[in-house]
Amino acid sequence: MDPTITIVVQGIAFFAVAWMVMKFGWPHIIAAIEDRQKKIAEGLAAAEKGEKSLAEAKNSANDIIKEAHARAAKIVEQANRRSVEMAEEARGVASAEAERLIAGARQEAALESTRAREELRRDAANLAVFGASKLLGREIDAKAHADLLDKLALEIERG
Repeated sequence: MDPTITIVVQGIAFFAVAWMVMKFGWPHIIAAIEDRQKKIAEGLAAAEKGEKSLAEAKNSANDIIKEAHARAAKIVEQANRRSVEMAEEARGVASAEAERLIAGARQEAALESTRAREELRRDAANLAVFGASKLLGREIDAKAHADLLDKLALEIERG
């Protein structure tokens, strides 16, 4: 066989196989490549979307943390303010109670002082009756001379 015929037959066979591959195989290969490119593009888009979502979630978490810190600070401030108010209120109540107790003690002291004066006046009147009876040499009836004794006690009390 002649080498020229072999080359021509091989050329025809090559072009026939190339044409069949281009006609029947190539569209499937191109479709597979395009499908693969599409999946890769979708994956990259999903990854980029995931990164954006992660960044948004971090920002949102930071905002929530800042808000929580602000709320906590506000609650602490309110608690401090309330404790100061409660302390002031307790001081006021204690002061009012102290004033009430002092007023009660003063009133009781005044009552006791009045009682002591009355007792002293009675004792002075009894001493005056006893002294007068010794001076007169006879016993004086305290009931009969009550007005006189009361006047005497008032004069003794005045000084």
